[in-house]
Amino acid sequence: MAARLDTIIIGGGAMGSATAWALAGRGRDVTLLEQFDPGHKLGASHGITRNLNFGYADPTYVRMLSESLDLWKLLGQQCGMEQIARTGTVNHGAPAVQAKTLQVLTRAGIRAEELTAGEASARWRGIRFDGPALHMPDGGQLNPDLALPSFQQVAREAGAHIRHGVRLLELRILADDHVILTLESGSGTETLHARNVVVTAGAWSKHLLGDLFTIPKLTVTQEQPLHFAPADGNAVWPGFNHALVPGSPGFENAYSPVYGMFTPGEGVKAGWHGTGAITDPDRRSFAAEPAQRRALQDYAREWLPGVDADSFTEISCTYTNTEDEDFILDRIGPIVIGAGFSGHGFKFTPVIGRILADLVDGSGPAPAKFAAGRKIAASTFSDRRSGLSVE
Repeated sequence: MAARLDTIIIGGGAMGSATAWALAGRGRDVTLLEQFDPGHKLGASHGITRNLNFGYADPTYVRMLSESLDLWKLLGQQCGMEQIARTGTVNHGAPAVQAKTLQVLTRAGIRAEELTAGEASARWRGIRFDGPALHMPDGGQLNPDLALPSFQQVAREAGAHIRHGVRLLELRILADDHVILTLESGSGTETLHARNVVVTAGAWSKHLLGDLFTIPKLTVTQEQPLHFAPADGNAVWPGFNHALVPGSPGFENAYSPVYGMFTPGEGVKAGWHGTGAITDPDRRSFAAEPAQRRALQDYAREWLPGVDADSFTEISCTYTNTEDEDFILDRIGPIVIGAGFSGHGFKFTPVIGRILADLVDGSGPAPAKFAAGRKIAASTFSDRRSGLSVE
């Protein structure tokens, strides 16, 4: 009989790499399989900036934020490279939500302060404010192009096996501790047996899991932020999130809240949250939808005086969305699922790796809100998009 591996992870993006890091650090035998070459730009875990935004009032996410800070620091110590650029983050446009978030973050020991529009404008003249702003000084940016190889480096040093260019063709469950995987690589097809399989396949999760389990609906969208050229070379840029309401006065052409940050060497990134066209990850156009692009330029003209709204570079990435924007972190038989990160998961990457590792070794459940069998109200997705939880 073929030898049975302990744990195979399908998908070597952020969440799969962090899970390999967590499991290997516990001395577990783990094999990480990724279908593309290192550094590819076909999914969600690429580029050099993601906002580390603390703008959450939900206790589950706030606890995860606190742990995330510790784990990002640990990863930096292990690989010898600091993972966070601490520019601070600032949220505006929803005073009541910001006030509640300030209270929750303060109770959790995460630094936050409320600023008037004048105070915020004086600090960050590249952004226009018309109301109070929530400043979180310990926020900033994370770097996927640094984080993924860091997780994988430390995991490999702890004994993990990491293979790129390996695609899953078939997944068969024989028992609660026996899964058969048929794989394709440059050398042909092969079969592996495993006691546990973790699926962290991003935009491909729907295809891999849809015939096996009933899980919350996953919708893959192609998002299209822009890097605007700075018009003010002396402006200071925090990460920023603007919780506007599409269709309201001043935002008649808006699609959703806006997130943004400065990307060194590339410009000021700004984007709509979760409004891209539904796409097949294997058949993406990578082209920006013109109406959304023009609307984002209009937004920049009005609200980002520190950029040139007519000088930009297009970006393309994917979101894999659940209808409530909460993640799927659960175990069903021998399969552990990490999916549906809905455009706000990257900041939690090391915590998600820890949670998925706990599900593998049985050391603890995931928070109930991330259960694969939860029921989701149909209106929740549009309601949640007006919040401040974007990347």
